[in-house]
Amino acid sequence: MAPNSCGTTRDPTPPTEPLPPPSLSTSPVPWITPGLNTTLLCLGGLRGVTFLLRREGDDQFLEVAEAPEHRQATFPVHRAGNYSCSYRTHAAGAPSEPSAPVTIEELATPPPPTLTVGTASAEVLRPGSRATLTCVAPLSGVHFELRRGEEVLQVPQASTSPDRVFFQLHTLALQDGGAYTCRYRLHDELAHWSLDSAPAELLLSDGTLPAPELSAEPATLSPAPGTLVQLRCRAPRAGVRFALVRQGTGGSRVHGVLSPAGAEAHFELRDVLAVDSANYSCVYADTAPPFAGSAPSAPLELRVDGPLPKPQLRPLWTGAVTAGREAVLRCEGRVPHVSFLLLRAGEEEPLDVVFAAQRSADLALPYVGPQHAGTYSCRYRAHWPRLLLSELSDPVELQVAGS
Repeated sequence: MAPNSCGTTRDPTPPTEPLPPPSLSTSPVPWITPGLNTTLLCLGGLRGVTFLLRREGDDQFLEVAEAPEHRQATFPVHRAGNYSCSYRTHAAGAPSEPSAPVTIEELATPPPPTLTVGTASAEVLRPGSRATLTCVAPLSGVHFELRRGEEVLQVPQASTSPDRVFFQLHTLALQDGGAYTCRYRLHDELAHWSLDSAPAELLLSDGTLPAPELSAEPATLSPAPGTLVQLRCRAPRAGVRFALVRQGTGGSRVHGVLSPAGAEAHFELRDVLAVDSANYSCVYADTAPPFAGSAPSAPLELRVDGPLPKPQLRPLWTGAVTAGREAVLRCEGRVPHVSFLLLRAGEEEPLDVVFAAQRSADLALPYVGPQHAGTYSCRYRAHWPRLLLSELSDPVELQVAGS
């Protein structure tokens, strides 16, 4: 490559206009709030271009950034709105096609984190046992807080990455059962606490109270896929907290917790699939001192036949993908807490694997080249209560521009 008249390095031959659009993304999150520095990253396919940022509703380009040695530019964001970016190869040249728009929201209160109970802590716990609660924020470098009700709990913490913390509860007592929440705050004096996470439940039982009775409706324990199954847990008295427990490979987990007004809790399993096949039991515990808990009910074995339904795969792009870009495909399934696998036709090994607590995941092919052109599909793999693999999605074709 030869330097241009200004001494900067450009790709040797500007392409025939119109120029292909760049891509626009946010870092670290698509929102602004006091104390947070949010930026937009505009990524093009050429070095030595000038990037242009536009906000919907503004007549002029909001900001202009030259990138003499790079294919990207970063813009700080201070106002909410819909943004797009483009680029031009020289001052008199026409801008490229704009990127897909990105929406930036302004939030007075940051969105909630997620709080989950560790696998080993998700069963009905005995007094004296330990539990781990994991709080994950949508961005890194924040301060976390664990609460039960309005009480802030001072407990040991550990972390393996800057967007999450593990709260470690040691030597639990019966009164430590109940709902926990977490929140986070940016390290800034102007920052607000986030919204509270959805609660995570810990249920402790000493097994001293009489066992409840568990029944199913409909009474058949081999329902067809897609059926609604209701499991009813009945205690000798009202005013207790019920937990439905599912037995799987390697142990049991609390499937749900209810605190009805009466002596019976109704747990619903909607749209059951093969992944719901398991042995179920239930327990109950006092919600006031002495916080005693019951022995488990007799188990019910639920069996749902048939394969897991196939997911849907859709590309997050239109047309052919420009060489050097990242191609992202979204795989949407029917089951949470699974691994999503991206597969290419004719190949057995997945090209990308993502575990997701939600029912979808974005699977990526970085730095796409002509060798990536082909047909792709996805599937998901459930690990618990037993290992199950879904059917393949319908295929999606990837075309690479110029190949």
